[in-house]
Amino acid sequence: MALSIFDLECLHVALQEARKSYEEGGVPVGSAMSYQEHLIASGHNQRVQQDDPIAHGEMDCIRRAGRRPHYNGVTLYTTLSPCMMCSGTIVQFGIKRVVIGENRNFEGNIDFLRRNGVEVELVNDPECIELMDHFIREQPHLWNEDIAVTE
Repeated sequence: MALSIFDLECLHVALQEARKSYEEGGVPVGSAMSYQEHLIASGHNQRVQQDDPIAHGEMDCIRRAGRRPHYNGVTLYTTLSPCMMCSGTIVQFGIKRVVIGENRNFEGNIDFLRRNGVEVELVNDPECIELMDHFIREQPHLWNEDIAVTE
């Protein structure tokens, strides 16, 4: 499925959330969620800001969307390919479509998502790539902590 103008707008919302996290001293990953072409939530990585090890961008967005009886018709947008924790949550809740800003700085778990019936659209957006690349060079210790890599 090709990306729509709405998809690109939602990815831009996720990118603004990532920038917000960066400005707050956190990891620059942002996320947004839509339901039937309506933006319903957005969030960003808040591991540093909230001292919460599972407050990744996707998790924050899902939390902000609140309880839902189902996730049919939902698309999740994220600036960076999801880690296994976030990918597992996507599969657990039955989110069937994910639009990913980039996977060059972190490969994530795209194959896992696809194997579990999730339609994945990979954009490789230059702004998403540059923001994360800059952060990783600037804060390698914080990045390694976020992805649970020991140095």
